[in-house]
Amino acid sequence: MTQNWRGKAVHVRAPGKINVFLKVGAVMPDGYHDVATAYQAVSLYEDVRAYDADDFSVAFTGSIDSTGLLTDGSNLAIRAARMLAHRAGYRGGVHLEISKNVPIAGGMGGGSADAAATLLACDTLWGTELGREELLGLAARLGADVPFAFTGGTAIGTGRGDRLSPALAKGQFQWVLALATFGSSTPEVYRELDRHRDRHAQDIFPAQTQPTVDADVLQALRAGDPHMLAESLHNDLQAPALHLAPALAQVLEIGEANGALAGIVSGSGPTVAFLAADPDGALELQLALGAARHTVVRVTGPVHGARLIGD
Repeated sequence: MTQNWRGKAVHVRAPGKINVFLKVGAVMPDGYHDVATAYQAVSLYEDVRAYDADDFSVAFTGSIDSTGLLTDGSNLAIRAARMLAHRAGYRGGVHLEISKNVPIAGGMGGGSADAAATLLACDTLWGTELGREELLGLAARLGADVPFAFTGGTAIGTGRGDRLSPALAKGQFQWVLALATFGSSTPEVYRELDRHRDRHAQDIFPAQTQPTVDADVLQALRAGDPHMLAESLHNDLQAPALHLAPALAQVLEIGEANGALAGIVSGSGPTVAFLAADPDGALELQLALGAARHTVVRVTGPVHGARLIGD
């Protein structure tokens, strides 16, 4: 029996992510790249509340400054709602209120989390009952990271990152995130990667067309061993991200000098994720980075993907 949500909000929470491994394939004729990545959803969340409305609108609150975000039809959450309405033949609209806590353009998939949460919230609000697989199909059309924000946990992503297979991860990993005061353009970081590869073509191996995730990453995740995982962290986009934002190198140095097992730029950056050995180590690292006047957040992973929250 479909619950009637009219007159009150449907609340869905979806997580941000860290790419603990990211290998980028050679540039394709269409300008895109295939990737092989290991995603881990972490306990930094976007909260989406959906209300019945005659048209489509979105408003933002939360700990992240969202004044620069577009609220028209180009917004990813609005696109998600419109796509679902079109697919389901729903003639009404929705008003979305999004509390943002994941950095904007920070390499952690905040916009993707908004879109994933919107799909689930609107499906529930409107009673469309499309089912998980069809919602995942819509998610993949919205962006490479959206399906993972929907499923959460730990997963391997291939293709454009949207072809997911679950990965076993034992226990919890302790992360400390250093949040930048600026955003990063994912297309620009990829272009810089291509330029980097062209500049050093004589010195580095050619990129694979279809990259794969290294076996030692999967072994470290299965073992739940942060020391093993620290040895396996890898991101092909880190070098171009550092080239475009050299100050990130100092952030990495501070973290690794204050007890982090390893640090890595998350996705296309500029968020830097540090892996700690245990909760005490994460707290010490948080205090050290805070003393150096960086904005820091402690999180754990893996966590659930998009899910309904009872208010």
